[in-house]
Amino acid sequence: MLDALVQSRRDKAVAKRLLRKLLKGQGRAPRVMVTDKLKSYAAAKREIMPGVEHRQHKGINNRAENSHQPTRRRERQMKRFKSAGQAQRFLSIHDPIANLFHLRRDHRPVADYRVARAQAFGTWVEVAGTRLAA
Repeated sequence: MLDALVQSRRDKAVAKRLLRKLLKGQGRAPRVMVTDKLKSYAAAKREIMPGVEHRQHKGINNRAENSHQPTRRRERQMKRFKSAGQAQRFLSIHDPIANLFHLRRDHRPVADYRVARAQAFGTWVEVAGTRLAA
């Protein structure tokens, strides 16, 4: 998942703006683009990235959708946010930090998990200059 965009509309113009933002951040076009079945993504992709393979299928986007379920739930309910702009400002900062601390435990031993968690907290201390309560 490259970005989460809070939006009031889901039309072609909004999809084009999102794709331009993602391309600007990545620096080069991807080989494959995976989205949900929203038609505006296909229309925007045809104009902005015509040579990129586009995969739209019911189950293929599950990994991205499931990783952002808490974000989507907060966005839908607009908890603590007075506007979509305020939610977007918060999420653009929150997601990279949340990804730093989201460590999957299902395929690693406890010792490796603890080392990875210590590294994440060490990175946080370097970046923010403050400690979090563990």
